Amino acid sequence: MNDNQKLAALLFPDVTETVDDLERRFPPRALPEGAKVTRFAPSPTGFLHIGGLFSAFVSVLAAKSSGGRCFLRIEDTDKKREIADGVSGIIEGFRAFGIDFDEGVTGFDSEVGDYGPYVQSRRASIYHVVAKKLVEEGLAYPCFCTEEELTALREKQEAAGTLIKGYFGEWAACRNLTFAEQEEKIKSGAPYVLRLRSTGEETRKFTFDDQIRGKIEMPENITDAVLLKTDGIPTYHFAHACDDHFMRVTHVIRGDEWIASVPLHIALFRACGFRPVKYAHVAPVMKEDAETGGKRKLSKRKDPEAAVSYFVEEGFPKEAVLEYLLTLINSNFEDWRRANPDGALFDFPFSFKKMSQSGALFDLVKLRDVSKNVISRMDGATVTLYTLEWAKRFDPDFYAICARDEAYLRQVLSIDRGTAKPRKDIAVWSQVKDSVSYLYDDLYTPDYALPENISAQDAAEILAAYARVYDASDDKDAWFQRIKDLCEGLGYTPNVKEYKKDPDAFRGHVGDVSTVIRVAVTGRRNTPDLHAIFCVLGEEKVRARIADAIAFYKG
Repeated sequence: MNDNQKLAALLFPDVTETVDDLERRFPPRALPEGAKVTRFAPSPTGFLHIGGLFSAFVSVLAAKSSGGRCFLRIEDTDKKREIADGVSGIIEGFRAFGIDFDEGVTGFDSEVGDYGPYVQSRRASIYHVVAKKLVEEGLAYPCFCTEEELTALREKQEAAGTLIKGYFGEWAACRNLTFAEQEEKIKSGAPYVLRLRSTGEETRKFTFDDQIRGKIEMPENITDAVLLKTDGIPTYHFAHACDDHFMRVTHVIRGDEWIASVPLHIALFRACGFRPVKYAHVAPVMKEDAETGGKRKLSKRKDPEAAVSYFVEEGFPKEAVLEYLLTLINSNFEDWRRANPDGALFDFPFSFKKMSQSGALFDLVKLRDVSKNVISRMDGATVTLYTLEWAKRFDPDFYAICARDEAYLRQVLSIDRGTAKPRKDIAVWSQVKDSVSYLYDDLYTPDYALPENISAQDAAEILAAYARVYDASDDKDAWFQRIKDLCEGLGYTPNVKEYKKDPDAFRGHVGDVSTVIRVAVTGRRNTPDLHAIFCVLGEEKVRARIADAIAFYKG
């Protein structure tokens, strides 16, 4: 045995498995040519951020559009930042928006797939196998420097004005220790970390092809980065290389703040003998800053919409959120949607090349518009189901009212749906209560405010005349014809164009007459189709509300 092999045996006495064994245990995936294997790998350190949902969605799109696989991996090596049961919050966030992974973590203590474990803290044996190989090949070594010594090193570099700072070259105190010196320290119980023995040179550069940004040239990594911490847990960087190789990842989609780490990551892949993955660095999700007029990143502290739970609580349909995110992800999505109004989101031909390099601007106003359009395409049964699901969780009183008669709620929410011009008055499920309140006695509050051109006396006269001719059995055309037939006798014209030509000749037009009726029955000047509302309310309630309105206007 040479000194490197002796050192490896000393550092990893219990590791009997080899990298070749791991290659056999996690073989290349049987997928079509060109299929992308992607992953989303969050840390359980807080709520799911909208930027995380964005990146995860891109990862799923890239995999699905190529016939590949996307999995969820939990990176929990930083125990100091981890929160209790942070995994469940992440899982629930994805579930709420219909983001389905092909494999990986499925719950607090559950997972599916053949390339696990999918939680990093359960993969220690894998990292140690690779680490042992690196030591055997002279590409890794133990570092016994204390925090105080590392601080002193940084201070010396500051004083010397070195261009690059870190643990490398002449500054790497433990890099050239003899085996005898290493053995003595290890046997004495001195704590140590395992470091990469970098082969990079300060004057050399390399190029990698970013899937979004194109070719990027960067200096080689020259630092002897930490691979394993004193407790044997890997750093993010080392775990990334091992996990993505043995899980057979082809494309890593991540935030552009990680571009600076690419030299180290490429160096780690090459030192381990692994083929490097392809990187797609996503620009952050931005928003307009009202104070500066510029753009800034969405902030967990300042912006409620930074947390995906905000969209759940407000009641944005998952379909609308994903639809909107696709408008940010690929610049040609809206053209595709116009050409494919009923197309499934995952039928869209996603492309990295159509992604923005500068950062998508998150616009809540546009999201609400997209959501209105998405809901307008839903049938009454679907809107009813989503409304009940939302209300049960976030508005129990409203849920109790709706759940008494689901068939009636479905009637209410089916008004003006499935038509050439469907209603677009609902953007979020939290608006449904106000939208339908006039159709429920428990929620209805009369509001008899009239347009300025109609007096209370005129309104009472119109309603009394309408009550005499109202017939609940009329279809929509016959119902509206009765209103038009009332006009002339009341001093109104049934023809709006005629009124516009000579407004002084009439008290108003048919629109004014129908507005009075609408206000009397619904308490609103704008509603969906009034005939459909009458049919849902029923004759008894319509007549009762008209009578109440007449009494109010007569004073």
